[in-house]
Amino acid sequence: MSTPVELIDGQHELAGFLIGKDTPVVIATIEGLGRAPVRTSDTEPPGEDGLWLGQDLFAGREVRIDAAIKVPGDEAGALAVHEALQNAADDETVRLAGGAATTLRLKFPGRPSRTVRGRIRKLDADLSQAKHGWIPLDIEFTGQDQLFYADLPDTTSMPLGSVARGGLTFPLMFPFTIELTAGAIGRPGFLDVAGTAPTWPVLRVHGPCANPKITHVETGRSLTVQGSLAAGEWVEIDTRPGWRTVLRDNGGGMPLTPQSRIDLFRLLPGMNELHWTATDPTLTSTLAVTWWPAYKAL
Repeated sequence: MSTPVELIDGQHELAGFLIGKDTPVVIATIEGLGRAPVRTSDTEPPGEDGLWLGQDLFAGREVRIDAAIKVPGDEAGALAVHEALQNAADDETVRLAGGAATTLRLKFPGRPSRTVRGRIRKLDADLSQAKHGWIPLDIEFTGQDQLFYADLPDTTSMPLGSVARGGLTFPLMFPFTIELTAGAIGRPGFLDVAGTAPTWPVLRVHGPCANPKITHVETGRSLTVQGSLAAGEWVEIDTRPGWRTVLRDNGGGMPLTPQSRIDLFRLLPGMNELHWTATDPTLTSTLAVTWWPAYKAL
């Protein structure tokens, strides 16, 4: 995973292309950074006033950017910038893949940079003044969800053979034995999650083990993979919107149990406890957890 370019105040990044301060693309306004649109399910009750208020679900965030390419007196330079923007907007690895997304990174004064995941839906250009090095732009970016994410993820690894609580009590009474069975062994772990909104993690289990089960203690949600992993093999559960996959290291899939709701497995802001179990007599399998802190506002 590459490290994002550090942005200065007033500078932004659209699909990997820098815009805003100290770039040839000047920005007049950015809209759509407040509360995202909602999908309502209100119902008008027959024969009476008012509404039955239903469930409100957020739609994707719609970000609109009023900008212009400004390369005074250089028509060729302005058109070259326009070409680079159009190429960034036409990334086939994103455009032709269901669920794939690019990023809009935003950096406002006094605030850390935040990322919106989604796609460029509009990039209109007025070339009538291109000969003066001036090309107005109308840009629209649709987010996958309503949230802003940290640029870089947090990650931790939890070996199955270690324990986060318990231990030995002294003085020890000899002789004592350590019992090892082939049954499922449990490992608790704690994650301190930054942000102001729940976020979806990426969970990777490295073998050797069988039937790993990962439980978020606070919500009671569990994900159980059905199958076995040999030493050196892994399975990755990506719970993020737009991904929602369970893939092995060889590109194949592995099934989850019917009770495993990948779309509801989230980490909450603050302290989270994960507990994972697997059948592993060697005690060498590990769970890697990666997440991007999520924020409701910039």
